[in-house]
Amino acid sequence: MEFIHNYVAAHNVAMSAGLLILAYILIATERIPKVTIALLGAAIAIVLGLVSQSKMTDGVLNPHYFVQFIDFNVVFLLVAMMIIVNISTRSGVFNYIANELLKMTKGHPVWILITLGVFTAVVSAFLDNVTTVILIMPITFFIAEKLEIDPLPYLFTEILSSNIGGTATLIGDPPNIIIGSAAGFSFMDFINNLTLVVGIILAAVLLVLAFWFRKKLHTTEEKMKEASYIDNSNTITDKWLLIRSMVVLTLVILGFVTHDITHIETCVIAMLGASVLLLFEKPTEILRDVEWNTIFFFIGLFIIIGGLEASGGIKLMAQWILDVTQGSQEAASMLVLWASGIISGIIDNIPYTATMAPMLVEIEKSMGVDYTIPLWWSLSLGACLGGNLTIIGAAANVIVSETAAKHGHPMFFLRFMKYGVVVVLISLLISSAYINIRYI
Repeated sequence: MEFIHNYVAAHNVAMSAGLLILAYILIATERIPKVTIALLGAAIAIVLGLVSQSKMTDGVLNPHYFVQFIDFNVVFLLVAMMIIVNISTRSGVFNYIANELLKMTKGHPVWILITLGVFTAVVSAFLDNVTTVILIMPITFFIAEKLEIDPLPYLFTEILSSNIGGTATLIGDPPNIIIGSAAGFSFMDFINNLTLVVGIILAAVLLVLAFWFRKKLHTTEEKMKEASYIDNSNTITDKWLLIRSMVVLTLVILGFVTHDITHIETCVIAMLGASVLLLFEKPTEILRDVEWNTIFFFIGLFIIIGGLEASGGIKLMAQWILDVTQGSQEAASMLVLWASGIISGIIDNIPYTATMAPMLVEIEKSMGVDYTIPLWWSLSLGACLGGNLTIIGAAANVIVSETAAKHGHPMFFLRFMKYGVVVVLISLLISSAYINIRYI
């Protein structure tokens, strides 16, 4: 065992990088659950000594202790928001809002597509993408069935809009939670820096999609009239639960917005809101619905990446970017944006962002905060928007495609990519212009 530890210590950068790359490859193949890969990789990193098992060394806190690399701000924020959303969903509020929005369209298929796109994007900015698409899909299938049209144009639109809308806020997409924690950005920092460009991208993409799918979005006047009179009287299943959950959700979002004044961390605000709602619920039932696979995937991944950080590999990657771009802020921003957009479409954007965040921290140490600010926003835009490139680019894509297949409407990989490539290209071109105009 001592020989192995000595060998690993002598080749720690190569070993930690190899472990991370192997984990990426296995995650991309989707043959083994990604949470299993992450936890196994974390265990291997600890056993090999890439990160330390010991909390204290000579009476001093060990900087390479594996727990030190787990970002608990991210973990607790995710768990708390999942609890709040799970409890709120039980009231039927999100289905009620969706029905009212659809009634406003008078059953017109093209306006339904645009409405669903805007609704999905707005909700995705405040809830996680997976929850949003799960909430909106039953409405989508119901409307498509009533109008007797193919639901796939709507489902494609919802996937693309959820990833775009989730880019706008700190809590909209897991990559932003990672970035916010690493860079120290508040909820309002994301609103102030990303909402405008996300709105422009959403408008451009919805116009393209409406034009693209126009020939498939046709139905009879009679069926349009039927769809415009959806019975929404019994959608709210629990009025008091609705009031409680909406008050708490509003206060939590208000807490996020006022972070710069209160200096209370977003994870603490979310945990407080979740705890208040749990006072009126059976915790066992609520906690059963938390996406624990996602939570433990994050924990395992943080430890694997911690091995690369402890070995100095992250610092070497940061120096490589500075060498390639010759210190140019514009070149570095564009490299991060476009590389993130393409890579995040091929592999899950969560592990990619978790790897890039500490690298940008290293760049910030050597080049300063002002130099790194556009790089952080480039990473956010690239990682979140790049999830639209392929069917495996983001968790929401996979959820919708699997559900569509069960309903007899399979989303084939190449068909999705045909739309995804164009949407990501539009998104990254607009983002490039925005980054250059605002920051460079």
